[in-house]
Amino acid sequence: MVTKPLTPEEISFLKSLQQKRNQLVEQFGIIEFRIQEINLQKEFLKEELKKIRQEEIKIGESLQKKYGEGAINLEKGEFISN
Repeated sequence: MVTKPLTPEEISFLKSLQQKRNQLVEQFGIIEFRIQEINLQKEFLKEELKKIRQEEIKIGESLQKKYGEGAINLEKGEFISN
């Protein structure tokens, strides 16, 4: 096997490329970490939405039993029957 030395410029260029690659890998890792955090937040928000929907259904059923079929005007605080 024959070895030949690289020029200082070649070594410098190759080290620069390696450093850039390492920085990209690190940045991709940070982005992926953020994506995972966002996905966790998204799942939490989905669960909160399910809870809100369940509460809406409960209050809707309760109000329907009390007032019958109709609509509610929250600004006026009124029930409008059909």
